[in-house]
Amino acid sequence: MDPKAVKSDLVLILDFGSQYTHLITRRIRSLSIFSLCISGTSPLSSITSLNPKVVILSGGPHSVHFDDSPSFADGFVEWAQSNGVFVLGICYGLQLIVQRLGGEVRVGEKQEYGRMEIEVEKNCGIFGGKRVGDRQVVWMSHGDEAARLPNGFEVVARSKQGAVAAVEDQERGFYGLQYHPEVTHSPEGMETLRCFLFDVCGVNAGWKMEDVMEEEIKVINNTVEPDDHIICALSGGVDSTVAATLVHKAIGDRLHCVFVDNGLLRYKERERVMETFERDLHLPVTCVDATDQFLSKLKGVVDPEMKRKIIGKEFICIFDAFAQELEHKLGKKPAFLVQGTLYPDVIESCPPPGTGRTHSHTIKSHHNVGGLPKDMKLKLIEPLKLLFKDEVRQLGRILRVPEPFLKRHPFPGPGLAVRVLGDVTEFNALDILRQVDEIFIQSIKDAGIYDSIWQAFAVFLPVKSVGVQGDQRTHSHVVALRAVTSQDGMTADWYDFEHKFLDDVARKICNSVRGVNRVVQDITSKPPSTIEWE
Repeated sequence: MDPKAVKSDLVLILDFGSQYTHLITRRIRSLSIFSLCISGTSPLSSITSLNPKVVILSGGPHSVHFDDSPSFADGFVEWAQSNGVFVLGICYGLQLIVQRLGGEVRVGEKQEYGRMEIEVEKNCGIFGGKRVGDRQVVWMSHGDEAARLPNGFEVVARSKQGAVAAVEDQERGFYGLQYHPEVTHSPEGMETLRCFLFDVCGVNAGWKMEDVMEEEIKVINNTVEPDDHIICALSGGVDSTVAATLVHKAIGDRLHCVFVDNGLLRYKERERVMETFERDLHLPVTCVDATDQFLSKLKGVVDPEMKRKIIGKEFICIFDAFAQELEHKLGKKPAFLVQGTLYPDVIESCPPPGTGRTHSHTIKSHHNVGGLPKDMKLKLIEPLKLLFKDEVRQLGRILRVPEPFLKRHPFPGPGLAVRVLGDVTEFNALDILRQVDEIFIQSIKDAGIYDSIWQAFAVFLPVKSVGVQGDQRTHSHVVALRAVTSQDGMTADWYDFEHKFLDDVARKICNSVRGVNRVVQDITSKPPSTIEWE
């Protein structure tokens, strides 16, 4: 999708490492405004080429006092002013504006973290109809504060402790908020963003999934020659299925889908998914059984990054072989590979500036992004790579993908390999995990709470514990249950099951699955954890 073709002004986020940066993007898109996120240290040419109406500088864990702290490119301020581009700094972003434009930032006498009350000191469009003296609760997270503002700036609001909470320079179009309006802990934050974007900046809202579908079809048709054929890697998940349906709508029977059974699928996944593809979606799908190929390469591998790289490489080997078979059949080699890469995959695989991480030191490599070999013969088509999961589901509804399929919980590309901690070929771990996971998911469905949960799954732990079963001592495996709620997979809270439900599920697992004598629950949110364990 070409950002310039979107029927909406672009709000560009410069990411300086805040855990909330992606939320800014999501909140803005919820207002039907197109928003993208790029590195805060991107060259000025990368920013200007996107022609944004508004640029938002995100927060981050840095201090402007350090020489190596990340900053926007030289010439950014002059470019924004000369082109009438509005700029909003949030938290660290505000401090960058103050420092780079000639003000002073210092270590605060009292650091502000968590919920704080601020008071409006000046009537300003960013706060809508708020009057001087009006108060609101916001979410603060800063140790530094603006001590002296650059020429032309005024204080719009202060915290209860007297720290600068909001600033503006209306003439230059620069604004700043010391707190995080994008989080739900700032109850009026969404209204503040709305007022800023519509009332102050005059942004045109035109971000619609119907337009996304039409634009993606145009991009696909402009990229693919009329006689080109395309392979699509179907995993059975929502993302790859929506991607395949979209490409099929664009090029018809020149799309050739392949579903790979890599031995890392859930309980009866192969049979269930193939039935859905053939009965409901009418997609041309070939099933390849590559269980032995994958498991032989994974034998003895315990490092999660290595697992992901191996799986990504083996997938490509299979796709290359499939392409050769098609070439023999069609007389023409397929040129492209479709993948259901999403925006969170891209964000998580490209760490923000100042973190000290590169691709090899990232949170985790998504095999859709960082796990593919550099010598891959097929060119990639990733029609969903600028969308979040809930947006993909919206697009799927427009494409008439069956609702039950769209509501399926996300399943990782590397499959159960990242849910078996350690060597996937040992201890009959995969079979045990499949049985445990099936009991857990079916119990959730029977309880009528499946659609209330973003993702639920079981994890096989490399731990054995002592137990008593049938009046005998056992030394068996431990499994963990994880269920989270989320909007886009970038942040998540653990799902609070009723105790009776957990008791019933644990009993079913220990009574039904040979080799398990202990069940634990993961009650960690994201952050600090990721949703998957590996």
